[in-house]
Amino acid sequence: MEKRMILAIVLSMLVLIGSFMIQAIRNPSPEQIPSTGNQQESVVPQPSGPVPAVDITMSDIPNLTGLQVIDEDIEFREIEIITDVLRVVLNNEGGNIISYQLLEHLDDGAPVEMILSGNFPAQAFAVALGSRSDVISGSISPESRFFHVGERNDNDNFVEFYQIYTNPVTDTQFSLRKRFEFRPGEYMFRLEISLEAVNSNSLGDTAYTLIFGPQIGPMFEQLDGRYEFRRYYTYSRSGNRGSMDEVRGRDLNEREPYIINPLSSWAAIAGKYFTLAIYSPPLYSEVAFATHRDSGLPADSRLYVTRNAENSFRMADVYHFYLGPKSQDILFDYERGNNSFGFRDTGLADIADTRGFLAPLERLLKWFLVLFYGVIPNYGVAIILLTILVKIVMFPLTRKSSESTLRMQALAPKIKELQEKHKDNKMKLNQEMAEFYKKEGYNPLSGCLPMLLQMPIFFAMFSLFNNHFDLRGAMFIPGWITDLSQPESILDFPNNPLPFLGWTALRVLPFIYVGSQLLYGKVTQNPTQGGTGQMKMMLYAMPIIFFFVLYNMPSGLLVYWIMSNVLTMVQQLIINKYILAKKATEAAQEPPPVIAPSGPKKRKKK
Repeated sequence: MEKRMILAIVLSMLVLIGSFMIQAIRNPSPEQIPSTGNQQESVVPQPSGPVPAVDITMSDIPNLTGLQVIDEDIEFREIEIITDVLRVVLNNEGGNIISYQLLEHLDDGAPVEMILSGNFPAQAFAVALGSRSDVISGSISPESRFFHVGERNDNDNFVEFYQIYTNPVTDTQFSLRKRFEFRPGEYMFRLEISLEAVNSNSLGDTAYTLIFGPQIGPMFEQLDGRYEFRRYYTYSRSGNRGSMDEVRGRDLNEREPYIINPLSSWAAIAGKYFTLAIYSPPLYSEVAFATHRDSGLPADSRLYVTRNAENSFRMADVYHFYLGPKSQDILFDYERGNNSFGFRDTGLADIADTRGFLAPLERLLKWFLVLFYGVIPNYGVAIILLTILVKIVMFPLTRKSSESTLRMQALAPKIKELQEKHKDNKMKLNQEMAEFYKKEGYNPLSGCLPMLLQMPIFFAMFSLFNNHFDLRGAMFIPGWITDLSQPESILDFPNNPLPFLGWTALRVLPFIYVGSQLLYGKVTQNPTQGGTGQMKMMLYAMPIIFFFVLYNMPSGLLVYWIMSNVLTMVQQLIINKYILAKKATEAAQEPPPVIAPSGPKKRKKK
């Protein structure tokens, strides 16, 4: 029994450590994002602008330096647009968004800011008149000259910026317009960019690059893959089927961005809880991901859309950007047409979908978690109810494990006798033990089965509590466990972390976990082996090791594990009572032993 239990604990630790390594591999830092595999071709909506007569590659786009504006005497203006879910601030210095706040989602008590600018002015949906290579090389910069602002009322949910340029080389003029439109209840907005010749019949080689950078929010300290990360996705549709691919296998950087398949239906930069997605980009455009580290932020995640030049009088492109929560419920509105744009079957909900070999189990647990939350609107209570459900489902296996343990105790004297008899011949001992187990009808691994089966549930729970959007900011106990997706604390000391440990806060749940684990070990340990050194190591050392492993884990996970220990102890007491009653019944049903009559002895005749 000792060796089997120790083996089970060691295997569990290896699986736990392996899961963290896999998590780190699956969530690399931006400078280590690998490349996608082959993507499926798909059919996307046709571009809004005219189709060019000839194909023009990115290398054909000229560097439009030296452009001049017709009107430089424009005053600075700042426009604020507020819907029921957004507060957006734009200005006419290039016609960019400088702030994009989510009113229904808080970060340290303030609305989540989705545009992180670092040390430079925000370049959220900025336009540079040239190709991406020109922007990267620094030969051109995003437009920062003042634009005219179209007529609008203060309560309008749209704004238009425009400017007229002159090319002194060709003596031609063209206008650039950017029109943003926001809608109530939507985290998706519409952006129209148009170029139109003014004093000629053709735009010639005029093109532009739309830029989002340097980073999507909210603010973070580092991309560690657990508390925050950035992933890069593309989605392609073929007929009625779609496929989402993660950009993997190569380094993303500013000089060598990852070019997205031009037939992709959308592309997205996804964080842990929030995402930016461009839906159905113009067909004659090039979309690319890139990272950089010159903004003063821990990491950058940039998106470029370069529009090919067209030999036409006018080209107008319509973009739809989703910039908001990575919530499956919200994103699913774009699958069933429940949105003001009328979009359906977009595949955007896949951004929030659970991935990996444990995904089906995690989805099932999430379904029950949401179901319990619908009954009692407290996710802490929902986690407890989910734990009770898991324990009920696992009870038959747990009972068999306990029966196996007691059976092992009964067989222990015979096993010890075999070990003493063949202590110098391990091969013979193994043969004798195998024959003994077969004769007794006992499987030595049956006692470890429930423990091993609970490990996938633990990992699925960890992923669920760490990534399920609805747990972000979900309060369990006011003033203490205020966010089940984060570690709780009763005392914070971020500026003076504890020496050696590096703790930035004093947490209570890890200590409660250790207490519950020690009590759990006392209740469930084998009484005949409780004094051995190996059992003491498992009883006392393993909870302490897990204490440090789980110290900074989401509080929802610790609530689950503590409750699981408490329920297991209750189960064990019930099982022990059941087994004792069963033994008493079996003993009562056994026939009494036959005792020979003891009458008076007959005397022998003399």
